[in-house]
Amino acid sequence: MIDIEESSGNVYEDLQTPDAGAMYVKARLASKISDIIRHRHLTQQQAAEILGIPQPKLSGLLRGQFRGISEAKMIECLNLLGRDVEIVVRKARRSHPQGHTEVVFA
Repeated sequence: MIDIEESSGNVYEDLQTPDAGAMYVKARLASKISDIIRHRHLTQQQAAEILGIPQPKLSGLLRGQFRGISEAKMIECLNLLGRDVEIVVRKARRSHPQGHTEVVFA
């Protein structure tokens, strides 16, 4: 018999990865960047030129290798791809003594 454990919704947290919250946010941002590039039918080279980053670095980002890329840079990439990004700061819920960061796409 195999034990099945329910996911928290954050694979990085489930795997007890350091900085799990930040990694999840970056994964969501990278996924959106990838979606936009694919939707616009851009090659990686064309997208890299728009974003001002080397194509190999973009390739890594699109494959989930984004440890060396800041959230700020990823937000800048979304702006360069024609997306507005809003950052909303609000009081944490009472059930969470510390706040958390979440990425929501409209």
